[in-house]
Amino acid sequence: MSDNAKEIKPTDWHSPEMNARIKRRYRKEKWFRGLGFTAVILAAMFLVTLIGKIAGDGLYGFVQTSIDLDIPFEESVLGNPRELSKAEFEENVRRANMLRIIDASLRDHFPDVKSRRDRRDLLRMVSTGARGQIRDMVLADPSLVGTTQRVSLLASDDIDQLRKGRIDASEPEANRKVKDKELAWYQKLEEEGRVSLNFHTVFLTSGDSRDPELAGIWGATVGSALTLLVTLLIAFPIGVLAAIYLEEFAPKNRLTDLIEVNINNLAAVPSIVFGLLGLAVFLGVMHLPRSAPLVGGLTLALMTLPTIIIASRASIKAVPPSIRDAARGLGASPMQVVFHHVVPLAMPGILTGTIIGMAQALGETAPLLMIGMVAFIVDIPGSVTDAATALPVQIFLWADSPERAFVEKTSAAILVLLTFLIAMNGLAIWLRQKFERHW
Repeated sequence: MSDNAKEIKPTDWHSPEMNARIKRRYRKEKWFRGLGFTAVILAAMFLVTLIGKIAGDGLYGFVQTSIDLDIPFEESVLGNPRELSKAEFEENVRRANMLRIIDASLRDHFPDVKSRRDRRDLLRMVSTGARGQIRDMVLADPSLVGTTQRVSLLASDDIDQLRKGRIDASEPEANRKVKDKELAWYQKLEEEGRVSLNFHTVFLTSGDSRDPELAGIWGATVGSALTLLVTLLIAFPIGVLAAIYLEEFAPKNRLTDLIEVNINNLAAVPSIVFGLLGLAVFLGVMHLPRSAPLVGGLTLALMTLPTIIIASRASIKAVPPSIRDAARGLGASPMQVVFHHVVPLAMPGILTGTIIGMAQALGETAPLLMIGMVAFIVDIPGSVTDAATALPVQIFLWADSPERAFVEKTSAAILVLLTFLIAMNGLAIWLRQKFERHW
């Protein structure tokens, strides 16, 4: 050993220096674990706060205030079903002024209200949808004509907010939408047990409306279902076949490398870019109907394709090469190897990726806004070419509405959308666990 060489001493693991170093290392690990645990707790708190706020507002969107009134089904207004044919009676009922019937009921209940302005304010306590309620009752049961029945009519959005505690009755009159005289009328009805809070079926069975108490999500739900149907029919076969070709048949050269890079890049492109593409191609060039599920589905299919292709390729690649070799050894052709052996084994992962891509498409708003699905649509769409909107767009429209009652509708629609998203992701997890094979 040369004189310049240093003698290597054995490490003394019990020396004070080594003990101090080990303590510092353990201290850093504790700090890191503490920071990670704190981050998880903060994320959970933010999530619980967000979900709690949405649920707190949204649960009120599923209930609506009703006012029980003694409705006189006057023959002078509705006509006599015994003297008219069925068609004539139904036409007469549809044209009848139901406000006269509601006004007559309120006049009997509030005989002190005399002025025209006060009677108009009294009528505004009842929703405009109450006229449709009475009309539907008479059409369903003509024998009601000539009788007086207690009917639960939808209250206006202001009275509904008062019943739910969103309007503070203790505030000065100038600071609330319900004035003192309306508050007195409401309190009288409440003392008589004529005000109730009931499950609001209209919210789940009707389309959009300018009146919060009449607005529903069924039109947007059907629009989303039709849009996703078009997306699935286009994106799934094209995505899976593209993945099979790239993974099993495509030669490995610069062209396929370029295609693979672009597919990976497309998966990270902002969704609004696909909306611009759909606007330019499907509306500007192909002149397809605006605000239709057909155009929405085509646009979302473009956005979903990269996700399906990437997930399908990963699933196909995960199939062991021994499966292919065994099939070839038994004389199977390349097509038989792929479609009889590889694709069935990769199908759980393919379906999982497809469902996740569809769930992503369900929650997208920006592409649909670009192709005009932001229109105010009242009717329920019957086909993929009818004008429609989607759940995320409906939420966007309601969130922009000035009425306080639309806050509850927005939160309730978010809960419905989250339910669909959770169900779709749960289905993906179930499919993977049920059909996945471990090699």
